[in-house]
Amino acid sequence: MGYEKETDDKEYISHKEVSPKVDESLEQSTRNGQPAKSELPAKGLAQLVGKDVNALRAALGEPSRTDLSAYGYSWLVFNRTPNQYVQAGVGNGKVVTIYAIGENIDTAPFTIGEPGEKIFSIHPINPVVEFEYKGSSYKFEMSEDDMNSRPLMALGNIFVQLYIDRFTGKLSSIRFLDAETLIKQLPYEVVYRGKLIEADEPTEDDWDEIQESAQRQIFDITNMIRKRHGLKELEWDEKTAVAAFAHSREMEEEDYFSHTSEVHGDLADRLKEAEIAYESAGENIAANYLDSPEVAEGWMNSDGHREALLNEEFTHIGVGVYRKHYTQNFIKK
Repeated sequence: MGYEKETDDKEYISHKEVSPKVDESLEQSTRNGQPAKSELPAKGLAQLVGKDVNALRAALGEPSRTDLSAYGYSWLVFNRTPNQYVQAGVGNGKVVTIYAIGENIDTAPFTIGEPGEKIFSIHPINPVVEFEYKGSSYKFEMSEDDMNSRPLMALGNIFVQLYIDRFTGKLSSIRFLDAETLIKQLPYEVVYRGKLIEADEPTEDDWDEIQESAQRQIFDITNMIRKRHGLKELEWDEKTAVAAFAHSREMEEEDYFSHTSEVHGDLADRLKEAEIAYESAGENIAANYLDSPEVAEGWMNSDGHREALLNEEFTHIGVGVYRKHYTQNFIKK
């Protein structure tokens, strides 16, 4: 089993079960029988993973909204503070994951904006992260690209993904998550012995809410990234969002991946068909990323997509998400 993750470049993520025997590579990647890892900090967002939702509210206040994810938890979104954005995933009343981007957020033992070289000199990063959970063994294997742009490491009894901006070499954003959430999301190739925990397939009604949630999140994260680079925030344009959604839906249903539709043409054709007035326009598309933070950081690490996202001339944006297809349409009015 597996799936393909696409922007312009293609990465492959797969998983497979192996027979219950000792793996040589597993033995070689451990130290005294334990994977190399950093300690869980005594403060900061990382400490909230595994805690009751009331502890989350005590630390961050009331969320501005609640979004739905495709992995069995809800996102509580905290974005009332300028230049800060936090999504906290809550399932069964417990915090299972936290994503953060922005300034002055306590993401100890890391700091958003610090050079990746500094992080890697202090914290052990291995291409293999392995652990046991509920009687099963899991070994996540990272590619060279993963190591450079979104490495995974154990942090005490939880895990952390570091999203590195490959153009600046700095930490762009961060995600903390528990073992079960990591297994359900499968962001890297994994070899396992035992049972692979999988998220329940969302219902049709759930997908509608998940898609709307993802669109809002991409809009928020995009503007956080633009503010970091000294650019003006984009305004939401509903007609453009409808056009973007239609393109994402068509790519999913017609099983293609392209800026050009055989029926509706290229971006200019589609915007004209939607009766959208604009001076200039741009588009980013992606497929099979696990969620909004992943796709936003993926676009930022791709030259052409980054150029569109950071174009200072654009004034408005519409985002359309259908299942695992994503479209950003930028326009200048």
